[in-house]
Amino acid sequence: MAKRLFQIILVSMILGVIVGAVIHGAASNEQAAAIASYFKIVTDIFLRLIKMIIAPLVLTTLVVGIAHMDDSKTLGRVGLRTMIWFVCASLFSLGLGLLMVNIIRPGEGFDATLTTAGAGSAPEVARLSLADFITHLVPRSIIEAMATNEILQIVIFSVFAGVALAKLGEKTAKVVELTEQVAYLMLKITEYVMLLAPFAVFAALAGVVAVKGLGVIVAYGKFVGGFYFSLLLLWAALALAGRAVIGKRTGELIREIREPVIIAFSTASSEAAYPKLLEKLERFGVANRIASFVLPLGYSFNLDGSMMYCAFATMFIAQAYGVEMSIAQQVIMLLFLMITSKGMAAVPRASLVVIAATLTAFNLPAEGLVLIIAVDQFLDMGRSGTNIVGNSIATAAVAKWEGLLRDNVLTPPLAERALNGEEAPVVASRRG
Repeated sequence: MAKRLFQIILVSMILGVIVGAVIHGAASNEQAAAIASYFKIVTDIFLRLIKMIIAPLVLTTLVVGIAHMDDSKTLGRVGLRTMIWFVCASLFSLGLGLLMVNIIRPGEGFDATLTTAGAGSAPEVARLSLADFITHLVPRSIIEAMATNEILQIVIFSVFAGVALAKLGEKTAKVVELTEQVAYLMLKITEYVMLLAPFAVFAALAGVVAVKGLGVIVAYGKFVGGFYFSLLLLWAALALAGRAVIGKRTGELIREIREPVIIAFSTASSEAAYPKLLEKLERFGVANRIASFVLPLGYSFNLDGSMMYCAFATMFIAQAYGVEMSIAQQVIMLLFLMITSKGMAAVPRASLVVIAATLTAFNLPAEGLVLIIAVDQFLDMGRSGTNIVGNSIATAAVAKWEGLLRDNVLTPPLAERALNGEEAPVVASRRG
């Protein structure tokens, strides 16, 4: 069934590109925009449904996962290993982006006065303060955090709740069991929502190609091609890192997550793939308590594709305007991006806002942001898919370090059991 759904999504993706290209060629700009607005309805409904389930899904699975950890030392060890991986992956992604943009130099010879129809204006630059970001981590209300899908705030509350439940033990066993049953409910709802994935994939690609056409990629060929080539190198590096930790099963992991990668790629949204990714990681053999803890953190701290894009795009703009930056300046910019990119999850159009803030901080032409808006949607697809790969390998690696990666999955994982309508006692999750 999973293989068939993957094939259906792949066909939907191809059909979406074809239909979008036909509309772009046959209709005027106004007509194409009008048609794309109808496609957008389908995509928006799917993304709203994902937003509807993601907060309770993260909350319940994470609380149960932490409650089933042996003690607070285990939680601290898992958290430390997770953050070490995230920091190393972030630095590598940013460094590789800077290295590749200096080798390829896509901005050289690019007409900085180029404007593409419909590119729009640059988004308002948000002030990305480290102090504000740290304060924002703590929720004023868990209800508010869930209503606004603030994943990091939900994680903070879940850690407190999970640790408290673990300390109380048998006194709150029924609370843990009830929370686990709610997790099963959310996973079943996820199954229904994911039935719309092929339609959302088709509509998303048809809409963007209908308005922008594939020709815009030709005009930005060196920039787009250079970035996707860099992403391939990042995928290879992540796969090598994964192989060093989890061994030969890295290829199996990549095959297992094909479906969530395509969903993230086609909808240009990592969030849209979260429920399916959680299921796939458990099917691969990652213990639920690890997947439900590491994955939400990864969505805020381990956006490998987005971070590479910030470095690559910022230097592209500098090159397009003929601004030379020394190695020292680029290293400082890397560290700046390392900090500011951690607030991406709470900022709309996150990568563009981070880039805008970086341009301002380093006295680069802020209007250069308009140059990349024309192709940002196409590039967002690649970085969203890469974020899924990076978080998948990170989660599997932490599970391997903790001895909670099953080599042979003898029983269906939590997500799969839930989707099949089966119930399992709480003790099943204690075994991971």
